[in-house]
Amino acid sequence: MALLGQLLPLALALALGPAATPASPAKSPYQLVLQHSRLRGRQHGPNVCAVQKLIGTNKKYFTNCKQWYQRKICGKSTVISYECCPGYEKVPGEKGCPAALPLSNLYETLGVVGATTSQLYTDRTEKLRPEMEGPGSFTIFAPSNEAWASLPAEVLDSLVSNVNIELLNALRYHMVDRRVLTDELKHGMALTSMYQNSNIQIHHYPNGIVTVNCARLLKADHHATNGVVHLIDKVISTISNNIQQIIEIEDTFETLRAAVAASGLNTLLEGDGQYTLLAPTNEAFEKIPAETLNRILGDPEALRDLLNNHILKSAMCSEAIVAGLSLETLEGTTLEVGCSGDTLTINGKPIISNKDVVATNGVIHFIDELLIPDSAKTLFELAAESDVSTAVDLFRQAGLGTHLSGTERLTLLAPMNSVFKDGTPPVDARLKNLLLSHMIKDQLASKYLYHGQILETLGGKKLRVFVYRNSLCIENSCIAAHDKRGRYGTLFTVDRVLTPPVGTVMDVLKGDSRFSMLVAAIQSAGLTETLNREGVYTVFAPTNEAFQALPPGELNKLLGNAKELANILKYHVGDEILVSGGIGALVRLKSLQGDKLEVSSKNNVVNVNKEPVTEVDIMATNGVVHAISSVLQPPANRPQERGDELADSALEIFRQASAFSRATQSSVKLAPVYQRLLERMKH
Repeated sequence: MALLGQLLPLALALALGPAATPASPAKSPYQLVLQHSRLRGRQHGPNVCAVQKLIGTNKKYFTNCKQWYQRKICGKSTVISYECCPGYEKVPGEKGCPAALPLSNLYETLGVVGATTSQLYTDRTEKLRPEMEGPGSFTIFAPSNEAWASLPAEVLDSLVSNVNIELLNALRYHMVDRRVLTDELKHGMALTSMYQNSNIQIHHYPNGIVTVNCARLLKADHHATNGVVHLIDKVISTISNNIQQIIEIEDTFETLRAAVAASGLNTLLEGDGQYTLLAPTNEAFEKIPAETLNRILGDPEALRDLLNNHILKSAMCSEAIVAGLSLETLEGTTLEVGCSGDTLTINGKPIISNKDVVATNGVIHFIDELLIPDSAKTLFELAAESDVSTAVDLFRQAGLGTHLSGTERLTLLAPMNSVFKDGTPPVDARLKNLLLSHMIKDQLASKYLYHGQILETLGGKKLRVFVYRNSLCIENSCIAAHDKRGRYGTLFTVDRVLTPPVGTVMDVLKGDSRFSMLVAAIQSAGLTETLNREGVYTVFAPTNEAFQALPPGELNKLLGNAKELANILKYHVGDEILVSGGIGALVRLKSLQGDKLEVSSKNNVVNVNKEPVTEVDIMATNGVVHAISSVLQPPANRPQERGDELADSALEIFRQASAFSRATQSSVKLAPVYQRLLERMKH
């Protein structure tokens, strides 16, 4: 009966499956990285961890999967070494690290993990060693020997010259009066130290790195009989000031202080939370042209955007950055934060002059260059950082520069520099009017534009929006880069000079002598009214040369049959507007005749039914005209291309199938559909 009582719970657990058993707690990022290091080291024996060592330094990192294959930390090469995982040691003559480290009190554990300097300084105080050897439960963040050695000489002298006050207080600040393992070290938490209950800031990053006041945990979770030891790479000091208070006491932040006060962000920077402030120094502000700086400082919204662009949404210590990261600011911009050796970079630039100043509500890095977001810039300033400098220079020469630097809400359509590779047009009244058509009233965002939307320009023109599968176009110009949204204006980089529509399709054709024969044909076919009325047409317009290239007599025959002429001309007209920028690898465009046109684009050459288009995007109020050098023939006029006509081989197959059917099943007639098909193929 006793045995049955033991088996029943086991059977019940097996029957219910994994869902019935308590789920194991999720591993912390640090534990996952340690697990990966152990996995990579298992070939060398039990409890062996693979460690990446930065060449030329003593820095070591437990490796995650990405770092394992890249073999780099902050762009610098590493070598893989294998050593005992935390808590284990070697046994002479045996493979790996089979033995657990002896469990001793905290004082002796400091020596076991190699924190002998911390152990030595503990010994020098009167009170601390007895505590570490006695009963209780403590956590020690023990600085490594190298951490103590790297302290400035005057700081170290101050500590060791007054061991029972300064040194004791410093060591107590590294202690917590309870056992805290890495799975409890949560990102952004604060632990109460044993020095005047001062807080220690903990950050636990997704890449497995854990920091304590921005000092990195080197080896963690070394258990002792009365607590746990974590080895860290720096001697940490108490923090009592929030970010705002640090700004107020640092001389190099005089301009920043005034800017924060004017923007009202001091409430945020002295409140609760965990932020990273990329704090611009006085030097950073001095690098900005006085006109730009005064404009931003005098504009509360631009100033707030500027400062918010220097605040990251979470605390980011430099030790946590081992490769490039995309981090979002409070302003909404994404900054690329990276590192090169010991140097931190922002958007690829080494502009951080002082790092890891820890505050009660985050961390500060000093920077020597302002990070001005697009939202605080004029259109001129946006264009200066884009591939549209030639176009903007034309706007300036045409006397339109005030629109690009003022407070007018508008959207600028700026052609890329490559559009002008063959030269720029003369600056005259005609060009000025054309450029005015590149300035749209109101500040737009491309993601909110819709097909058929009408936009009004500063020149009074009406422009249409065309949305295609892979492109967004305004008339014949398609957007070639992401929007740049400034303080008052938005910059759309476009792939060509925009040509506003002038007149209907018929007006366009009549106004161009190349199409005189086409115009006569349209009039003969009675299609003039169709191409004059409101609509959305794409006309592939054969030039005079195209008609003249027709075989002798065919043109006269065509012009003498109004119905056939209308049929062919309708085949040249698509029932929607398709500009060249909206053409992908292949677009099938339905014609007014009913059949579909096959329009393709490759290497900037547009073809219709495999015939080249000689000129694209002649815009009209009711469509677009593309010039072609041949007259297109509808499928019905091309019997060799009829889809229902089979090749000789197919006919032979059907004949053989028919003969086989008669020989084997003479009483069975062919199904009517096959009979009709064979009859049609005989003619």
